[in-house]
Amino acid sequence: MIPLFALAAMVTSFAPAIDMPAVINRFAADRDSLERAYPVAASQVRADRFRKFYNEELGTLGRIDYGQLDQDGKVDYVLLEEMLRHELRTLDAAVEYKRQMAPLLPFANTILDLELARRRMEPIDSPATATKLNELSKTIADAKKRLEGELEHGDLAVTNGVDKAPANAKIVVSRSSANRALQTLGEVRRSFEHWYGFYNGYDPSFGWWNEAPHKAVLAALDDYVNFVRERIVAIKADDKTTIIGFPIGREALLADLEFERIPYTPEELIAIADKQYDWCLAEMKKASRELGYGDDWHKALEHVKQQYVEPGKQPALIRELALEAIDFVEKRDLVTIPPLAKETWRMEMMSPEAQLQNPFFLGGETIQVSFPTNTMAHEAKLMSLRGNNRYFARATVHHELIPGHHLQGFMADRYNPHRQNFYTPFYVEGWALYWEMLLWNLGFAQTPEQKIGMLFWRMHRCARITFSLSFHLGKMTPQQCVDMLVDKVGHERENALAEVRRSFAGNYSPLYQAAYMLGGLQLMSLKHDLVDSGKMTIKQFHDAVLHTGPIPIDLVRVTLTGAPLEKDKQATWRFAPTN
Repeated sequence: MIPLFALAAMVTSFAPAIDMPAVINRFAADRDSLERAYPVAASQVRADRFRKFYNEELGTLGRIDYGQLDQDGKVDYVLLEEMLRHELRTLDAAVEYKRQMAPLLPFANTILDLELARRRMEPIDSPATATKLNELSKTIADAKKRLEGELEHGDLAVTNGVDKAPANAKIVVSRSSANRALQTLGEVRRSFEHWYGFYNGYDPSFGWWNEAPHKAVLAALDDYVNFVRERIVAIKADDKTTIIGFPIGREALLADLEFERIPYTPEELIAIADKQYDWCLAEMKKASRELGYGDDWHKALEHVKQQYVEPGKQPALIRELALEAIDFVEKRDLVTIPPLAKETWRMEMMSPEAQLQNPFFLGGETIQVSFPTNTMAHEAKLMSLRGNNRYFARATVHHELIPGHHLQGFMADRYNPHRQNFYTPFYVEGWALYWEMLLWNLGFAQTPEQKIGMLFWRMHRCARITFSLSFHLGKMTPQQCVDMLVDKVGHERENALAEVRRSFAGNYSPLYQAAYMLGGLQLMSLKHDLVDSGKMTIKQFHDAVLHTGPIPIDLVRVTLTGAPLEKDKQATWRFAPTN
């Protein structure tokens, strides 16, 4: 007969280990379900539900015995915990954004409540709804009249977000807050149309009562949006050049850096960028001298920009450059490249509309190629040709395909795929930028033109750190950012406009543009510690990084070195920038 204490010990010994990938996958599935159930980002109901969800998940995570986890499990635990806390901070920031936008959105909740009631499957009273819509159109029109009067009498002041508002202003709205309100109004309008489309045509009574009130609301809403855009944000509906952006300030930058496990201030990172730029400039002048232009590197750059292929030849060039990079990497046995990865990459041409925000290449399994079309204006064609010349393209194709984003994504789908929930640009863009640095060190650029092509992009990454962080610190305007790219990097002005527009349109996180160079420097520092010291071969290092997954580089370091990882503790690893 087995004693009870022995039986208890046996039960304990057979207790299943915590499967952190399963915990993360379940969290992601639950989060995605809530995303689909509460799709309207501007809704307070959504914000409240997600706050409850994240707090519940933190409670569940806290019941896991961290000390019993292996190193990978601890990394997963820290990833999930830090993500949850970051999402809660994001919700807190959204409260402040809503407060800033509130004077411009007095009727938004009335519209959003219609869709929320529909999603709760509440019965609809068509005559009562028509009355509500009739009142709503008047409310929107009255809101516009009130804003017009407040502007006229100086009660409402619109600022650039940096300068102080007039002392007599009762309401102060920054242009960036007004621009954010415009985006919210777009979401509100889409919610309204979705709500109306659910009933119209399916419920005869609904359409009979609500067709005219619905049109009146849309007309009032569109009139209001045009007013906010032109009188408060101060841009015309057809304006394709003015850039507003959403500066977040120093404290928010510090919080985002902490989440990315980067123990530097924005000012320190700008200093790193300046040092890297100085190195690039010195190398650019060397290449310029080789071409006979002395220290006038802008002339050397102009020479390189003229080396573009004729229309119709760009796909052949991309293929040639992709195969060249793969051959270079494989001959030196730098990283494992599965045959299937080489087989499955593809190419598509980018539309003229998409090129307004992405004037260069985008990559992954499919490389999207920016090249002028017959519909573009003559000046736009020339800028696209010059901005995607042979040598600029040579430095970007391997960034987008192999060994860059395509190889990276291929491996991420096959190793630790649950970690794609923690996607960070410091890993994703840092990996591709790291290869630009490594290939330079290995002599991939032999001719002056090839060197200038690679240096142009590295100068571009340095400038991205400086202009993006300076913008969010309130030290640079979008126009100054454009000028920096033209003067200090040598961009075509339209391409510089597209780059800054892409950076500040709200589709990318505030640190995204800084992440390229900084992530690359982190990986270079880690390579120095593990490869240059002889602890790993370069191929082992690259394969290990790819197998770790798209997580903060500091946690890649912890995984590869086995360094102790304490939860609830800020990162302290300060990477030493090297070329």
